[in-house]
Parts: sequence; structure tokens; C-alpha cells
Amino acid sequence: MASLSTAKVERVHPRAYFRVSLIMLLVGVCVPLHGVWRLFKLRSPWPTRFLRWAGRASGARVTVKGAPVKQNVLFIANHVSWLDILVLAGETGSAFVARADMVDWPVLGWLAGLNNSVYVQRENRLDVGAQRDAIEQALLTGQPITLFPEGTTANGRELMPFRSSLLATVAPPPEGITVQPVAIDYGEAAPDIAWTGDESVGINALRLMARSNRLHVTLHFLKPLDHSEFEDRKAMAAHSRAEIAAALF
Repeated sequence: MASLSTAKVERVHPRAYFRVSLIMLLVGVCVPLHGVWRLFKLRSPWPTRFLRWAGRASGARVTVKGAPVKQNVLFIANHVSWLDILVLAGETGSAFVARADMVDWPVLGWLAGLNNSVYVQRENRLDVGAQRDAIEQALLTGQPITLFPEGTTANGRELMPFRSSLLATVAPPPEGITVQPVAIDYGEAAPDIAWTGDESVGINALRLMARSNRLHVTLHFLKPLDHSEFEDRKAMAAHSRAEIAAALF
């Protein structure tokens, strides 16, 4: 999707800036409380609460279908927008497997770190072993982890191929870990909110938050995978993609 011009950004509806202000207020409240929980070495609920409330402040209203596995689970999900992170983590408490350069993103990288994101060099195939170890250690904490095997955001009209190379770090999964596909469904609004092309995350966020209508999102938690049914990670990727596509389209 082509970038929006600066002039267009200046004409964004005031509701977008109101929603951004709400999110910044949530940061100001939740981050210090998170720090207090961590100070006493307690498992903090505040990243999950922040992400759930930030999703609502962005206009999202979430419906859950199916039964999400609560812990020791790897979610495999389609990827349309940065909003995927807010709605999925807000409902499940999931952390995410993220590309390494995200750690340097202003504000977003810092917040992702508070939610225990696992950063990987996706293009570095020589470091798969170290990446697998990092993801395995994250999974064994009990916190759900989400992987977006498309490797980038799609246009909302179709699924991109699931890159089996991204599953190399989790296939086969560690003992005791469940793999569950999740379809993130924005309905007819998906193409409009999709974050693609040269559009920056800031411009996309303002455009999305300027929407007058509530954004209804359905999370379809599909049947967990039986690892014994799959010969290799390519079969796992193909099966997960087919199940998610069936739920979406």
C-alpha cells in the first residue's frame, strides 16, 4: 500500500489523536505498576492488561471462538496488522517471536521487551540452533508464544505462504509444548486496516484509529496439532495454513 502524504496525515480525524492519547495514558499507568510487580519478583499481569486495553482504545472489539490453550503453547497465526499483537496478547497473554531489528523501534520495541518478546535474526539460517534455544526457553516459562509464519503482514484478502524455514526453530516442538493454529479475522475490514507496502507504522496507526466504526475482530482458536501426524515442518506449515484459511475464507 502506498505511503500516505504528510498532508493527509495532518487531516486525520481528531479521534485518532484522542485514541493515541488514551494509549499513552495507559503506558503511564501500566508501566510503573509492572515495575512494582517485577521489583517483588512477581509475575506481572500488567503487559497483558495494557495490550488488552490498548486494543480497545484503538477501536477493536474481540470475539473468541474455540478454546485457547492457556500455557506451554505456541500459537501459529496469520498476520495482517500491528493490531494483531494487541488483540491476541490481550486475550491470551502471549509474547511474540519478533524480528531482531524491532528491539530498536522507539517505544514499540521497549514495550515488546516488557512483554518478553523473543527476537530472532530470521535471515540468519546459520543461527537456527541459538534461535531455537531462545524460543524453547521462552516456551518453558509457561507464557504462550506466537509465531507469524508468513514472515510479514499480508493484505487482508489472502494468506501469504507460510515459510517453513520460520518453523525450523520450533519443529518438532519441545516436549510438553502444544502447537495451536489461530485465525485472526477482521472480516470485511481486513483489507482496509492491513499494514503493507511502504506505509509506516505511525501513519497506519493514525489511519486505523481514525475509523468511526468499531473494529470487530474474531480470534478462531483451532484444533491443536498432533505432532505425530506430520513428517516435517513443511507438512506442519501447510496444514496450519490450510486450517487458518478455512476459518478465514
